[in-house]
This record gives sequence, C-alpha cells and structure tokens, in this order.
Amino acid sequence: MTTGDRATRESPDMHGASDPGDARFDGDAGRTAFTPASLASLLPALRLLVGLLIATILITALYVGRSLLIPLALAALFGFLLDPLASRLHRWGLPRVIAVFFVVAFALGAVGGVGVYVTTQLTALSADLPTYRSTIRDKLHALRVAASKPSAWDGALKTLQTVQKEIDTTPAGGNAAVPAKVEVVGPESRPAQLVLDWLGRVSEPVATTGICLLFVILILLDRRNLRDRLLRLAGGDLHVATDAMDEASERIGRYLRMQFLINACYAVPMGLGLWWIGVPAAALWGFVAAIMRFVPYIGPIVSAVFPLALAFAVSPDWSMVLWTLALIVALEAFCGNVVEPWLYGSSTGLSAMSIIVAAMFWTALWGPIGLILSTPLTVCLLVLGRHLPSLHFLEVLLGSESSLTPPERLYQRLLADDVEEAADLAGEYIDERRGRGEEENLGAALVAFYDEVGIPTLRIATSHHVDVASAEHRLRLATGMDGLIGELCEQYPAPPADNGAQAVYCIGARWEIDVLAAEMTAHALALQGHSASTAAHALLSSNTFELSEPARRADVVCLSVFGSQPQARVRLIARRLRRRLPRARIVAAAWNASTDLLDEEAARRLGVAAVVTSLHELLLHVDHLLQTDEGAAAPPVGVDDAARVAALHASGVLDPRFADLHAETIRQAINAFDAKYAEISWIDVDRAHKPGSPVPGAADGVPRELAVCSWVVGDDAQVVIADIRRDPRFARNPLLVEHDIRSYAGVPIRDADERPLGALCIMDSEPREMKPTELALLVEMAQRLMQSIRERSAKPEPALDPDAAVPPG
Repeated sequence: MTTGDRATRESPDMHGASDPGDARFDGDAGRTAFTPASLASLLPALRLLVGLLIATILITALYVGRSLLIPLALAALFGFLLDPLASRLHRWGLPRVIAVFFVVAFALGAVGGVGVYVTTQLTALSADLPTYRSTIRDKLHALRVAASKPSAWDGALKTLQTVQKEIDTTPAGGNAAVPAKVEVVGPESRPAQLVLDWLGRVSEPVATTGICLLFVILILLDRRNLRDRLLRLAGGDLHVATDAMDEASERIGRYLRMQFLINACYAVPMGLGLWWIGVPAAALWGFVAAIMRFVPYIGPIVSAVFPLALAFAVSPDWSMVLWTLALIVALEAFCGNVVEPWLYGSSTGLSAMSIIVAAMFWTALWGPIGLILSTPLTVCLLVLGRHLPSLHFLEVLLGSESSLTPPERLYQRLLADDVEEAADLAGEYIDERRGRGEEENLGAALVAFYDEVGIPTLRIATSHHVDVASAEHRLRLATGMDGLIGELCEQYPAPPADNGAQAVYCIGARWEIDVLAAEMTAHALALQGHSASTAAHALLSSNTFELSEPARRADVVCLSVFGSQPQARVRLIARRLRRRLPRARIVAAAWNASTDLLDEEAARRLGVAAVVTSLHELLLHVDHLLQTDEGAAAPPVGVDDAARVAALHASGVLDPRFADLHAETIRQAINAFDAKYAEISWIDVDRAHKPGSPVPGAADGVPRELAVCSWVVGDDAQVVIADIRRDPRFARNPLLVEHDIRSYAGVPIRDADERPLGALCIMDSEPREMKPTELALLVEMAQRLMQSIRERSAKPEPALDPDAAVPPG
C-alpha cells in the first residue's frame, strides 16, 4: 500500500467528519470495532430484544404446559378460597390435617349437593318438555310464516341473487358437468371402540379434576412452607416480597368477595322475577346465573339463554319471552351501572381495557378455564409490576391509574393546545379533593390544585424550556395556562375582600412563567379572603421598573420567580422594591430554589421577609405577616367545642387505668415510624393532657395554645408539618424549640360520634415527609386505641376484696 493510498483511506474528508460515538472499521483486522458510546446506544434495543425473547419463551411455556399449569392455577384459586376456613378451624383447636380434611369434604359435599339439585331440576324439566312440543311447533311455524312474507329487503336480495347467478354461469354457454357429491363412510365402530372413544373424551377432564383436587389438598396442608418458598424465590428483599403477596391476596380476595355479592344481587332478583313471570325452575336459573357470572363476558350471555328458551317453549304467546328479556336487560343494566361501580370501586386495580385483553389472552392460551382465571392471574401480574422495577411496564399497561402524574397530564394537554380538556382535568381534581373530605371548602380545594398541579406544571415547563420545547410548544403552554387560570377565576370567583383588608400584590420576576405563577398566587390569596391583585407583565420584562397603583398600596408583595439559583435576581428586585415601597414586606416565592435558600439567614441576605417554595407556605407566611398582633398564631376552636370537651370527660379517656394503653400505643408508634417522640394528646378547655408522653416535662400536660395537636382537634383534620422551622405558626413555639422538634404528623382520635377528642402524633428532630400509607397507619392506630378504651370501659372494674391483703392465720 502506498503512502497516498493510506492517506486516502485515513483521511476524514473522504467520508465526512468522524463521530466519536460511531463504529470504526479496522481495515488491518478486517472487522468493525465498536466504541463504548456506540455500544451504549445499542443497549435499549438489546434490552427490548431480550425482553421480547423472554416474553416469547414464557408464553410458549404457558401454552405447552397448560395441562399441568391449569390444574395448578385452579388449585391455587380454590386453596385461596378454602384456606380462611381451614385456618379458622385450626385456630379453634383442630389439627391442621383434620381441618383440611373437613374443609375439602365440605367443599366436595357442597359441589355434589349442587350437582344433585341441578340434575333433579333438569330431570323434572325434561319430563315436562314434551308437553311444550306443540307450543314450540306453533311458534316456529309462525316465525317461518313471518319470514316468508314480503319485506323491504326482498328487492335487494333478488338483485344479489341475480348477480350471484350471473357470476356462477359457465362462460360461452358451455354445459359443464355438475360434480357429484362424494361422502366417505368409514367402517361401523365396534362397541369396544365406542367405549374407548368415550373414555378418551372423559379421561382428560377427570384427570384434570383429580390433579386439581390433589393440589388443593397439598396447598392447604403445606400453606406456610409454600409461602416461605415463594418469598425465597422472590429474592432477598422480604419487605417487597411480603408487600407484594399481601397486596395480591387482598386484591384477589376483594375481587372474589365483590363478585360474589354482585352475583347474589343479580341471582336473587332473577329467580324471584322468573318465578313471578311463570318460567319453570326459576330458582335453578337464578342459581345458574350466579355461577355463570363468574365467567367474564360470556357467562351472563349463556345464563340468559336458558330462561329465554324455556319462556319461548312454555308460553303460547310472546308475553313471557318479552317479560323475561326485559327482566334480564333491567338486571344487567342495574348491576352494570349501579351495583358494580358501587361494590367494585378499585378492587382489582385493573383498567377495563386490560380486563378485556387479558380475557382474550388467557382464553387463547388455556381455553374456557383461562377465561375464568383471567382476572386473578392478571391481578398477580399487576402486583408484580407495582413492586418490581424491572416489570413496571406491567403496571403501566394493566393498571387503572393514570401512567402520568396530574402535573404531567396537565402539561401534555396544554402542549396539545387542548385547553378545554385541561379545564376538565382541573375540575376533576378539585371535585376529587372535595369528595375525599381532605379540604373543608371549595376554595381550599382550588388552592390545593394550584399548589399540587398548577405550580408543578410550570416547573416542568421551566425544565423543558430550552432543551426540549419548541417555540410553538412554549406559545401553546403560555396561552393555554393563561386561559386555564382565567377559566378557573370565572368558575370559582373569590369573595369580596373587606374594606379594611390589607393589600397583597403578586408579581412575576422576569418572564411569562413567573407571571402565570403570580396569577395563581393572587387567585389563591383572594380565595382565602385577602385583597390580592397581580401584574399583567413581569417586573424585569422591560428596562423601566414601573409599579402600578395597586402595587404602591400593597402591604405585602409576593415575588414569583423560577430558577434553581435566583439569588441575584431576587436581591436586585428586592432592593428596588424597598426603595419604592419602604413599608411593604416581600415574600419571595422561589419555586425551584435549592435548600440553602430556605432559612432565615438566607432570607435576610436577599432582603426579603421569607423565601417559600410552595403555595401552602406562601399563604401561611402572608397570614403571619398580616397579623395585627405579634406572637404565635392561636389554634382554631370548633363551634361545638364545649360539647366536645363534655364528651371528652364523659368518655373516661383521662382515667389513670388506661395508662398502659397510652404507653403501649406510644411505644408502638415510636418503633413503627422510627420517630424520636410520639404523643397522645387529649384537648381540654385550656390544656392538652399528654399521658405517658416521652417528651421531658410534657406528661403533666401543656397549655392548649402551645400544643400542635390543638390544631388537629380544632380543624378535625390531619396535620403534617414536614419542617417546623418553615411554618410560621410553629417556628417560634417554645416547646418545639426547646426539644428541637423539626417535623410533626398528627391525626384525630375520634369517639363513637366522630367527635375529635384528641390526637395521636409522631415528632422527629429532622425534617420528614409522610407517605399516604404512613398516615393511614397512624389513623388505624388512633382508631385501635379508641376501640381498646371503649372495650375496657365496657367491662366492670374488678371489686377489691378487703380480706385479700390479710395473710391467713
């Protein structure tokens, strides 16, 4: 090879500039050399191929091994249904083997009894069918006569027949011979061959039933060992495996219970209605309907055929058929639109589309049995997707919950320029918050929407502004969000502010996103009763720093700014605002601020009264700044607080004999939540009683106005404070400061009349967020405490024997 040839081969100008991520051809070795970047770019495709290969292998295994897997799946389902009864008998003292034998015998006896009943009813019905022969013949004759009469379709049918005849005519007038029909008749089967054929058809279901029964017995006998083996197969994380098994068991159990109730709600009216109409064996058809509705989609259709056919055969006219059809349609409509949504709710967590697709998939693999097992099997797949990150796509495909968060959904609708659907999403979210009872009024629910959906949507827009969003996307987002805020302001107008109310002015710092957040803030403040207004343009959008008349009258200025490091911009604006508005206090809403800006020292350096990152914090700080008196805010007091206090003393919860219950609940809460402190507070007229409190000096009680639990009782709602130092209501609470308490979460303790008598809370020395599941557990512990107190109060106190302390003799 010459030097020129080598230069030609190595010159990048011949093939364009080289990319470090591209594959290179090694001419000396005669093969392609891949760089790490090129291999990394192939990883997603390789993962997809490996996933498809694994899915293909699993589906093939399910199909090939169906003769063994079907009995095993049925046995698991029946074992799930029968295990609670066997476990209950075992807890009552029966050995496990005897309990399992009794349960299996009872189940087989029930199935046998049902079979005998159905056979008896069908035998009696078949004996009566010959008497309906003439009725059937007359109706069929009437149908044939009706079908033979001229109809509006006769002309179209004749035209179609003529066209078909012309197509079938032999070309050129030839007379083609009509082929003779040949039927192959095999040799006559011998009796032995008939018996073998019959045994061949019967042996498969009998063998399947026998294997299923054997598996059921083994599962019931060795349930604990099987559970341990499944936990071991799931991997080393016992927490995840246990949660997955518990969730699958809970969802499948709820599905079966709800399905049983729905079938009962359908079968009982069906039997009574058919009896009233006069259809023979009405109770039998109601029972058949209850059983067949366990088979999705096909079962209700099959169960409706029998009473309709019998009504057709029995009645000489068509009235019984029409009444039966009307009864079935009415029951289907009632159960499908009233009973099922009411009882099901989110029992399985599966979407309607995934249930239909799963029914088709499992039916294609395992036939009718797969159709019956489709929902439980798909629920298991959904649970695996929830708890295993590598299978998360199953939750996205099968789950009923949206795969996008509410801010992501709103952001996508605005990108698609669909403001109407965005407004619908906002309305649905607000209605859901009000329906859950988490918000006390409509205004608070709308504020929650702004804080939990609106502001996070703008955060997404900020992160996508430069690198992802196009100019058209940015325009759609700005105009769409502005239109959405305007729609919400019209739909949920703020009440008129008091004439003497102090003014709050909301303004954006630099660009359109800041202005949109300022509009949300102004609407939220107005809904809370403040005299709030906003600027139409960002403060730094022009070279002139001009303030409108509402801004000059403002007592508090809320500055909205996005950006992870907004210190310089906030400091500049704050300095200019202080020159023009010397008496106004400034709250900087730095929606994307880092944690180093969230303390009082940072606020002083920026020249503002406070730095907040959420709308909830902003409302708290504005309320605190506008207070006429200094000091901590007073906790709310309910309208019927006097009746509540009377109920507190009547309940006896302050009796010292409940001290062990208080101590045990506190100990359990500290251990379960890994918290520094836990307390039970019973809120009296002017004092919070804290029996057994581990906080030094608090066991004897504290003034009511200093107890955070007073807010729980006053609002009769959960109170969660992730960082007490950032909440102006409690940042200077002397008790919290003294014991270095940084986070708080409390739930009401209610009596039988749902009055909040006190609160159960946990506190920690570090900022802490609470998950919904953790709050639900805290609520459950509060309910359990009150239930234990009621049960112990109902028992008479043991009488003391005056001679018990005197030694004999």
